[in-house]
Amino acid sequence: MSLRKLMLLGCLAIGGGLAAPAAAGAEPAGFPDGVAVGEVRATAAMFWTRAARSGPVRLKVSRNLNAVRCAAPAPRPGSGTTVLRRVAFAGASADNTVRVAISTLRPGTSYSYRFCQGASSSRLGRFETAPATRSTAAVRFALSGDADGAIDPATGRPAYNNFEAYGRMAAAGNDFNVNLGDIMYSDSAVAGVPPALSLTDKWAKYRLNLSYAHLRALRGRAALFNMWDDHEFVDNFNRPQHGEALFAAGRKAFVDYNPVRYRSATGLYSRVRWGANAELFFLDERAFRSAPASLSPECTNPATGRPDPLPTLPQRLREQLGPQVGLPPQAAAIVSDACKAVINDPSRTLLGSAQMRAFQSAISRSRATFKIVVNAVPIQATYFDPFDRWEGYAAERTALLNFLRTRVKNVVFLTTDFHANMINNVRLGTFPEEGASIDTGIVDFVTGPVALKTFAVDTDLKTGVPGASEAIRQFLKAPRPVGLAMRCAALDAYSYMQVQVTSRALTVALRDARGRLVNETPSGPSCPPVTIARR
Repeated sequence: MSLRKLMLLGCLAIGGGLAAPAAAGAEPAGFPDGVAVGEVRATAAMFWTRAARSGPVRLKVSRNLNAVRCAAPAPRPGSGTTVLRRVAFAGASADNTVRVAISTLRPGTSYSYRFCQGASSSRLGRFETAPATRSTAAVRFALSGDADGAIDPATGRPAYNNFEAYGRMAAAGNDFNVNLGDIMYSDSAVAGVPPALSLTDKWAKYRLNLSYAHLRALRGRAALFNMWDDHEFVDNFNRPQHGEALFAAGRKAFVDYNPVRYRSATGLYSRVRWGANAELFFLDERAFRSAPASLSPECTNPATGRPDPLPTLPQRLREQLGPQVGLPPQAAAIVSDACKAVINDPSRTLLGSAQMRAFQSAISRSRATFKIVVNAVPIQATYFDPFDRWEGYAAERTALLNFLRTRVKNVVFLTTDFHANMINNVRLGTFPEEGASIDTGIVDFVTGPVALKTFAVDTDLKTGVPGASEAIRQFLKAPRPVGLAMRCAALDAYSYMQVQVTSRALTVALRDARGRLVNETPSGPSCPPVTIARR
């Protein structure tokens, strides 16, 4: 079955015999995929929509929601109402999507906006600009990612859920939200769903995810910052291995369907100051990374013929944990120093030199109380299958963490990718075998997925060992030196994080798709909110 047919099946009404993939709330026919605003700053924002047909599209932006009605007349002189108007062209080269940048907004101001084309009108969108840097008001936002809207060909229904976590984020009344990585899946793991490798098929994947009302609500009710990860391309994507053609298709599709800017030197890297208390740094961890160490023959376990899943774990723990995750005894006994050398090769990079310089310069000069790094792959150590994460680029990870711990105060990392909820201190070394352990004073919060196999489900399936994920969870929670002493390890929940930042503290609560604190196991306990006090 073609990708387009699967998408159409997912959008059929319930009366046609198939469950609609979204909660109720259809968009106006002229703008079927809703609206969005991103790249929001104190005086600027980028607006997005997709028209049902090619041609000129008008954008109206105002503090007065009635003034942005498509049929509303121009405000009378002296009325005090200002309407910003722009015209863009929806064309086939961008799948009829449009992006419009405006840079004459007011700080800390609520705006309404709408797109118009002929007699067609989009839904009403709303957002708030960033406040002035002196504003000490509390900042509230939510973050998640990893959403596969694939329709199961066997049932005609969403393979996972209706994106309820996005709905919770949209309903929270936040200042803004973040959709972090794998915001669509080019290579769904759902049986019978073909990979989307061409630009046309990637466009169709974005339209499929936008058929879910919870995602459209998230994009339309507040500013939404968007970042990619590997599945906007393919699993574990990197340009040296997968090539420029696939990167170009994934890049264009992402930029077409999200209000973002891509720059050749630094990719999607950006930063945004939100008042006195928060500055966010969005790292592009796909555009410039080296090929993973897992491609090196040195990291292939000779007993299995596959990349070793625990290459940096001390031997005493490999022999204990290895069999619990499917490694035969002879494989668990093999530790490759040559593989560790590849992982620690200082010539390998995750961010690329230009982005790293821009990031380090900006974060070291930031005057915000808290510096929040929006991070597509975990930077805390997990020791399990580390190749695609910061652990797999160990020299750059060490250099960055040493820079942050010695030069910058009040840094936190907010992360997705792992399809699990984890909270832990970021350390340079965990076990005695690694030498002196250094706690950087930085915490990495990990959340998600929105709609996908959770880490627990996926790990048990891939290892073929029922309970493998529970063995890993116990290792993550166990005190050092036999485990990682994580504050939270909830490996089987659709989820998001709710964040509040004040002049004194940053608080993160990991919540499930019902809005409750996530449970580490089905019977509890839950992961309590964590507050980090300003230093």
